[in-house]
Amino acid sequence: MKIVILSRNSDSYSVQRLKTAAENHSHQVDVFDTLRCYMNVSTHKPSIHYMGKELPHYDAVIPRIGASISFYGAAVVRQFEMVGTFCVNSSMSITRSRDKLRALQLLSRKGIGLPVTGFTHSLSDVADTIAMVGGAPLIVKLLEGTQGIGVVLAETPKAAESIIEAFLGLKTNIMVQEYIKESKGADIRCLVIDGQVVASMERQAVAGEFRSNLHRGGNARAIEISEEERHTAIQAAEVMGLKFAGVDMLRSERGPLIMEVNSSPGLNGIEDATGVDIASLVIQYIEKSAKPISPHCPYEG
Repeated sequence: MKIVILSRNSDSYSVQRLKTAAENHSHQVDVFDTLRCYMNVSTHKPSIHYMGKELPHYDAVIPRIGASISFYGAAVVRQFEMVGTFCVNSSMSITRSRDKLRALQLLSRKGIGLPVTGFTHSLSDVADTIAMVGGAPLIVKLLEGTQGIGVVLAETPKAAESIIEAFLGLKTNIMVQEYIKESKGADIRCLVIDGQVVASMERQAVAGEFRSNLHRGGNARAIEISEEERHTAIQAAEVMGLKFAGVDMLRSERGPLIMEVNSSPGLNGIEDATGVDIASLVIQYIEKSAKPISPHCPYEG
């Protein structure tokens, strides 16, 4: 098969692992900078172009779309869908999961466990929003943040008011969430491929830090998850429509609580922690799911 990996960083660990795994399965692989792809949106012959040339038909696309380019990246994935290419994650599922507030609303509607979350636009509603999530300490999150950036712990009511008012004053969109004390700075990352949890790890924040992201210095270890946690991870990925997802959750006294569902999960930390060859499992999913389709098949999504 001919496979495209869309990524702004062709040298990243995840891209190189996916490329190597595909080549080990005798597939042809090209890595394209997402922002260098451009499109001809026409009625009878939609096409994708790259560096001055129209791309030939590819059998499958693996999107590695960064949060900062979600809109354009999803448009590129949508164009590949238009010409009949199988996409590991659809443009719709990427868009749905990247909108953090919408994602939580969709998960809430399905009864999936979440931290109590407030969303407000008015400075006059800050005090009530703080009370709504159980008061301080609490977490303030930028909706556009990633890898722990834009996530702040407010330890007192006064600090919470000041932080929220500062963000709102800058015209940024934020969420206010309850602080799950019993998680003790740890969370769980589950890797879901085609409706199955294939690997799971616990990430623990370093001393003095509440964010467990590996980019923030956290450490990881493989863990066994409960059936409830497994079911929650699978259900969360399904609600987003993602076939390849990293599902982050907290262990709480009322069960697993979803923090985020990531459409482009990194492979480095979880492959190192668990020893599971995630990249090969992604390629096996493509081999099972990608069907031979005539180029320029009308998109029905």
